[in-house]
Amino acid sequence: MFTSRKTKIAAIFTAGALALAGCSSDDGNGGTGASGDDTYKIGISQLVQHPALDAATAGFKEAFDDAGVDVEFDEQNANGEQSTALTIAQGFAGDDLDLVLSVATPAAQATAQNIQDTPVLFTAVTDPVSAELIDSLEAPGANVTGTSDVAPVDQQLDLLKELVPDAKKVGIVYASGEVNSQVQVDDAKEAAESRDLEIVTQTVTNVTEIPQAVQALGDVDAFYVPTDNLVVSGIASLVQAAESSKTPVIGAEAGTVEGGAVATLGIDYTELGRQTGEMALRILRDGEDPATMAVESAKEFTYMVNEDAAERQGVTIPEAILSEAETV
Repeated sequence: MFTSRKTKIAAIFTAGALALAGCSSDDGNGGTGASGDDTYKIGISQLVQHPALDAATAGFKEAFDDAGVDVEFDEQNANGEQSTALTIAQGFAGDDLDLVLSVATPAAQATAQNIQDTPVLFTAVTDPVSAELIDSLEAPGANVTGTSDVAPVDQQLDLLKELVPDAKKVGIVYASGEVNSQVQVDDAKEAAESRDLEIVTQTVTNVTEIPQAVQALGDVDAFYVPTDNLVVSGIASLVQAAESSKTPVIGAEAGTVEGGAVATLGIDYTELGRQTGEMALRILRDGEDPATMAVESAKEFTYMVNEDAAERQGVTIPEAILSEAETV
C-alpha cells in the first residue's frame, strides 16, 4: 500500500521573469506557430522511460490540454543512450518546430548543443548551471530555460534517520555520466556531516552493473537513491539486493518508492512537467524570451511510504509518519 501527503515547501529557485521580446516572429494570432495558425509543433526528447520522466512528459502535455491549445507533438525516447539523444536533437534541429522539450539532463545537454534558433525547455534537470545549459538560474541567457527537479536532500536524510535511527553508513549507487547525480551526491555528503552519517558510493555506466555496485558497497545501514535516471530505470535490481540483506532503501522521488523503496519526500513530476508546459505557453502565446525567463523549481513535495517494501526491508515505519499520510 502506498501512502502520501503533500507538503508545501518554499521553491528553491526564483520563479518567473519579466516578459521581453519573443524569440521568434509573431504570427498575428498571438502565437509563434510557423504554419500561421493556432497549432504548434513541439518536439519532445526524453532520455529514458521510467515513472518520473514519463510523468513529467505527461504533465507538460496536460498543460496544453488544460489551456485548450492544439499541439502536434513529435515525442521520441533515447532509451538511455546519449548517442541516441544526440541523434534526436540533430533531427529536431532540422525540423520546423516551434519549441523543443528535453526531459532529463543528458537529453537537455544534447538538445542545447544542437539547437540554437528554437526555444528549448528542459525539465527533470537537477542543476542546469553545472550541466552548462544556462548562464544562471535567474537569467539563462540564450534560448534555453526550464524547470529543475532539485530534491530536498537534507530533509530526505532526516527522513532516513527517522526510519533507520541507528543508521551510520549510507550507500549510494549512481551513474558516472550524469552530472545531476554527482550534484546530489555532493549535497548528500555535505548534509550527512551534521547528521552523523557516512556516505559511501559506487558508480555504474549501465543498468547491468547495479547488483555488482551494491555488493561493492559492502555493509551499509541504508541505501539512498538520488534522481539518477539510469539507476531509477533499473531500481528493481537494487531493491532486490536490498531486500535480500534487509537493508532499507530511501528514494528521492515517488517513482522510486513505487519501484520498491521504503519512503521519500520527493517531487511530483506530473506537476513539474505541467509547470514547464505553462512556461512553454508563455513563450509561444505571450512572446516571452527564454533568455530572461528564470529557471523554476518544484512548488510541492510529496511524502510517500511503501509499507509493503518496509516490511520486506525490515523497517518499522513510525506511527507519527503513518498518521500524517493520506492513502493513495
